[in-house]
Amino acid sequence: MRCDFSDSLLQSYFDGELNAFRAVEFERHIQRCADCAEQLVNQDLLSGTLQLAQLYEPAPASLRRKILVECRTVASTTAVSEPILWHWLAAAAALLLIALMGWRVSPDLRNEDYQAELAGEIVEVHKRSLQPGHATGIASNDEYPVRGWFDGKVKFPVPVRDFAKEGFVLQGGRLDIVEGRSVAAVVYARNGHLLNVFVWPTREADISPRTGSRQGFHWVDWRKGKLEFCAVSDADPAEVEQLHQLIQSFS
Repeated sequence: MRCDFSDSLLQSYFDGELNAFRAVEFERHIQRCADCAEQLVNQDLLSGTLQLAQLYEPAPASLRRKILVECRTVASTTAVSEPILWHWLAAAAALLLIALMGWRVSPDLRNEDYQAELAGEIVEVHKRSLQPGHATGIASNDEYPVRGWFDGKVKFPVPVRDFAKEGFVLQGGRLDIVEGRSVAAVVYARNGHLLNVFVWPTREADISPRTGSRQGFHWVDWRKGKLEFCAVSDADPAEVEQLHQLIQSFS
């Protein structure tokens, strides 16, 4: 039986069309609904597949020349002052060219924008998890039931380990939503601080860790074995990095 939320809210949530209240309502629902969580993951995987397929054709220079020729023809048959019309058309063509070329020529800039956006959303999701009753969907210090709980809700392996001997005590796990995708969140505690480790599947290549800070929270993001990880907390940056090293050594 399909969940009612699946038909009424899931697609709107994925497309970013819900208001703040309805979005929060759906995010709470997704923590306990395996059907919606699975469909969100499938939607994200399909979206990623279409983006990687690059189903587009770059506009050739000949098309730009053809458009300009036609613009000149239109300009010569109108009552509008040719210099004014020509400047307007040239400006529009230049803006269009910049937009098209900017997407293809500036991958580093796009990557920086993406990382800033991802960090901002990760921090907001982490802050929300600090509210009472939001930290975990399953509360346990035992890695085996936590891992089994994830196995029944997502279609990718979630590395779950208790690092209590190293000072990071496993608290449990939950499902959450980051950038419209369903992600696993493995939760740890250390010296009164909560640390979230978000995990989701990716088709991107492994990368070295990237770090940053935002609103007093520190994060480390990395990719390994077709999984992307992001650890975030208001704990000391060195402690967040230590947790990253521990997970990296076992994942």
